[in-house]
Amino acid sequence: MIKKISIGLLIVALSTSCVSKKIYNDLENRFTDLKKENRTLADENSNLLQAKNQLEIDQDALRSDLSKVKSERDKWLADYGALSNKMDVMQESYNALEKNSNEALQSNMSKNRDLLSQLDAKGKALAIEQERLNKSAQRLQELESLIAAKEATMKKLKETLSNALNSFEGKGLTVEQKNGKVYVSMENKLLFNSGSWAVGSEGKKAVVELGKVLGDNPDISVLIEGHTDDDRFSASGPIADNWDLSTKRATAIVAILSENNNINKQNLTAAGRGEFSPLASNATAEGKAKNRRIEIILTPRLDEIAEMLNEIN
Repeated sequence: MIKKISIGLLIVALSTSCVSKKIYNDLENRFTDLKKENRTLADENSNLLQAKNQLEIDQDALRSDLSKVKSERDKWLADYGALSNKMDVMQESYNALEKNSNEALQSNMSKNRDLLSQLDAKGKALAIEQERLNKSAQRLQELESLIAAKEATMKKLKETLSNALNSFEGKGLTVEQKNGKVYVSMENKLLFNSGSWAVGSEGKKAVVELGKVLGDNPDISVLIEGHTDDDRFSASGPIADNWDLSTKRATAIVAILSENNNINKQNLTAAGRGEFSPLASNATAEGKAKNRRIEIILTPRLDEIAEMLNEIN
């Protein structure tokens, strides 16, 4: 455009010969200025084109980055949505678990309260039972002490009887202690003639001495048992058989003991055993002699012990 203007001005100048040199010079200067301006504009235009191209390159890079950012954003949004769904599921599961846990906890607490109540009741019952056991243990200890005292008494009684009846030992009389009792055994040769229930003089002395000891021990129960061998009783009279004879012999001993006023008659018992509780075989004369006897069984009174046993039970 500037070139065209310059050419036009030149033509005008040439065609007008009457134009002054000053005007020509002005035009020439103006032309030069325009050429400079044209070059400046061309340079600026080139710079602008380069800037445009760079901007387009930068724009393409930004668009590519924007696309990547959008892609990443979409991915993050998708991941966020998935995580959010998982979170919702987990929250629901947690709520359900918490509800079940609370219900289970309440149930367990209720069971624990019941168990504690039962344990408390059992504890009280055990305390009562323990108190009862303590009392029973105390009574048992007292009972053991009493039994020990009874055994000591029976031991002393045995020793006293052995001393009192010492002169009759070797004459068919023995004294022994067993099972918490004292047994005084008198063979018939010391007491009775064959087939008789009358006590001889030597036998009566032994029974009287026995009665003296029993008079000093009023708490002793006395069982007098009559025993025979297995020979049939054949004599005529009021005796029917061995059993009858053994009983009459036992009562004969009771009669002698009853003469001692210090003996409590309530403690005396007579019993006939006949031939049914032998000490030895009846096949020999020695065995028959041992079986024909009076056994006096001395037992401590057990009323107090029985009462204690009832209290313990």
